[in-house]
Amino acid sequence: MKVWTDGAEAGLLDRFENRGSTFLYLPGGPPARAVSVTMPMRLPSWDVRFGLPPIFEMNLPEGVLRERLRLAFAKATGTFDEFDLLGIVGRSQVGRIRYTGDKEQLHEDVPFQSVDEILAQRRDGGLFRYLLDKFAPSSGISGVQPKILVRDDRALGRTTSRVSESHRGATHIVKFWEQNEYPQLAANEYFCLKVAEKCRLEVPPFRLAEDALALVIDRFDLRPDGTYRGFEDFCVLNARRTDEKYRGSYETSIMRRFAQFANYSNVGEDLERLFTLIAVNCALRNGDAHLKNFGIVYDDVEGEARLAPVYDLVTTTAYLPKDSMALTLNGTTKWATTRELQRLGETRMGGSPARVREILERIDAAIVATTEEVRAYIKEHPSFAGIGNRMLQQWEQGAALSLRAA
Repeated sequence: MKVWTDGAEAGLLDRFENRGSTFLYLPGGPPARAVSVTMPMRLPSWDVRFGLPPIFEMNLPEGVLRERLRLAFAKATGTFDEFDLLGIVGRSQVGRIRYTGDKEQLHEDVPFQSVDEILAQRRDGGLFRYLLDKFAPSSGISGVQPKILVRDDRALGRTTSRVSESHRGATHIVKFWEQNEYPQLAANEYFCLKVAEKCRLEVPPFRLAEDALALVIDRFDLRPDGTYRGFEDFCVLNARRTDEKYRGSYETSIMRRFAQFANYSNVGEDLERLFTLIAVNCALRNGDAHLKNFGIVYDDVEGEARLAPVYDLVTTTAYLPKDSMALTLNGTTKWATTRELQRLGETRMGGSPARVREILERIDAAIVATTEEVRAYIKEHPSFAGIGNRMLQQWEQGAALSLRAA
């Protein structure tokens, strides 16, 4: 399988021994063609005994989308492992890496889909099945809940510079949820992202469908000319497989690891944003803030790496009341107290006690302001009342424990 970075051939990926894989850079390639900040150009191959290297596994679909692809393609391939899955979704991925057959050229051509149609009220329930069938093979994006990549450059033109006429790649992420298992999860994430926005964190443009069954998000890795920025999640930065995404701590696997790869002069700004995001996850009671839900973005693999915009932010305890943090803080996954977050901000962010308190107070104020929006939404959408009121209860408990001084 050919591996492409920034639209150019970088190397070859193949199976290795019984269950592993091997990647070899093409000789003479420039250092900027490296596939990851963790895998610089070199002559020896990069070999793993099981599965794929983390950077190649990063965007593999999970859950419903993976099962849909397995059912559609397993009969044709005879097998269906990670290598097969990458071969299906490899032409359309989050970030700058693409994959093709070893004899093929790269032509990214994601089907067009009107975002406005997705956002409009629909009562027949058929849109989800239609979109999953149409876009599953072009949706190289991770996550257990169904996500697809679609192309609607006309919609993108309303929020940023229009991409080039020749651009045929995906412009938006569309997220659906299993309503029987996690009802109102789209609205849940919508209001959690509103909190992050009010905390002055970078959040890509996002919109909630009228029937609240889908959330549409502009891709933050898409440049105005239709090329893509590099993106790597913290599983990659920690050399962990996807099934190890709950392994690690916020102190070392997130804060310290980011400081190691954020190679630019004003890293303190992003360290503060990263600390803010961790505290937001605690206050909103998001028990799924694992290694794959934090990332870095860059324009040059050898250049500056910045903290990725916020994504996958939900109040999980609205469905799982006994849920806890995804990673450890101070050696435990129990929800962090104000004192523990204060210590994290002072030691890992390097902030003064007063600055850390100011950040926690800002998050508290953002939650209070968004609470009013949630209450107004509940009045207009009674079907959201059950989950919405549970969210508000969890936010109040989270803010009291994690943001306010005892």
